[in-house]
Amino acid sequence: MSDVDESLPLAVLDFVGIEHGESPAAAIAGAVSIAQTVEAAGYRRYWVSEHHNMHSLACSAPELLTAHVGAFTSRIRVGAAGIMLPNHTSFKVAELFRTLVAMYPGRIDLALGRAPGTDPLTAHVLRRGGGADAGAEFPHQVGELLAFLGDGFPSDHPYARLVAAPVVDERPELFVLGSSPYGPRFAAVNGLSAVFAHHMSPELAFDALRAYRREFTARGDGDGDGPYSAMSVLAFASEDEEATLDFEAAWTLTIQNISRGVREPLRPEDVHGFARSERFRAARRDDGRMVTGEPKAVAARLLEMKQQAQADEIVVVTPSLDRARRQASFTALAEAWRRAA
Repeated sequence: MSDVDESLPLAVLDFVGIEHGESPAAAIAGAVSIAQTVEAAGYRRYWVSEHHNMHSLACSAPELLTAHVGAFTSRIRVGAAGIMLPNHTSFKVAELFRTLVAMYPGRIDLALGRAPGTDPLTAHVLRRGGGADAGAEFPHQVGELLAFLGDGFPSDHPYARLVAAPVVDERPELFVLGSSPYGPRFAAVNGLSAVFAHHMSPELAFDALRAYRREFTARGDGDGDGPYSAMSVLAFASEDEEATLDFEAAWTLTIQNISRGVREPLRPEDVHGFARSERFRAARRDDGRMVTGEPKAVAARLLEMKQQAQADEIVVVTPSLDRARRQASFTALAEAWRRAA
């Protein structure tokens, strides 16, 4: 039986948050501990995101984090969700992920996004000041990447003689990210796996992923001939109601800070105070964006959402200011999932 057969259809997307007062080195060590925890709990994948120009996150180089986490784990699939392709050249991405596959065969994932993962000025710098709509180049870049990863170019193509080294027989497991209908539609038309960010666009997620499955067209190359989809969901599982309130308050404050251009780590006292304020408790409501509460209830709701979306996996997103609580949540959710499934 393969590791995938034995694993739960659960993944973790980690923003590699830097907690207030800790160093980036400590945050990266914390990411390793999260990956080890979810590997032990039976999760299928551990992914890191790509974000830039943030004092509160240490995920600006997801390919390096993937390599680092891979060295401290042994079975779980590791990768980037994603690589924001317009920030990079397809050739370099192919080289990076072929190197990762050579280091950790059978364990590397590559999810591709067309958004910048940052603010417009930072995107301008990352893209060497190009003025064109980088997102419009995404289909062309994906085509190039697939060619460099093994599909090959036509013999008369100027890139036909190029080799994305090291040359390996395997390629990373590929996904297309989306928070709008574009991503899953692109994945369906091109015979690729899809990941939809319910945590960003919950009102679109179910319809977009069901449409992906209906519209899927196989590539016909034997590599992932059927549709395969995942949905990322904000989730926190705990028997401790105060911990749940802190998680919900922290995410609420994070979104408020991003909208104001504040990119610093949250202060624990600010989160605790906000979580216990009348303002927060009066506004707290179940709008479907987060799945929080006792592990049994969280697992049951995520299984229901998985079925509604016709998804193959759920990607758990648990940003918080308390890493120990996050680890406990991941473990409790896995245990509850096994009992509920």
